[in-house]
Amino acid sequence: MTRTQRSVALAIAGALMLPSCATQATASSRPNGQTEWEVSTVQHGRASWYGTRCNGGTRTASGERLSNGAATAAHKTLPMGTNVRVTNLANGKSEIVRITDRGPYTKGRVIDVTEGVAQRLGFFSRGVVSVKVEVLKKAED
Repeated sequence: MTRTQRSVALAIAGALMLPSCATQATASSRPNGQTEWEVSTVQHGRASWYGTRCNGGTRTASGERLSNGAATAAHKTLPMGTNVRVTNLANGKSEIVRITDRGPYTKGRVIDVTEGVAQRLGFFSRGVVSVKVEVLKKAED
């Protein structure tokens, strides 16, 4: 058996064994302490971004100092500390953020995310984009 044939045989054997190693992840057994989430409500609307240049680096409504790279957002009514998944409907990118501030106060906008989140979701240069906001709660075991 040649080296190439041996490599192919080992790759096939490994691929066949992978499904037998799989387990169903739960909130308590997920790697790296990740949490499994359930969606409690969904909102659709427009998202914009804000950063330290917009508010001068002041504290947010929750008392935390705003950080451009943080996975945080402002929402008009959700309780502080609520986790939401924001999905850019133009490209499908999403990120889980924590509500730490109040706003936006522009008609039709449902959430303001930080600059970093806007960059990761791919709408920083556009400024405003249509989004889906899923309010999350921890999955029960």
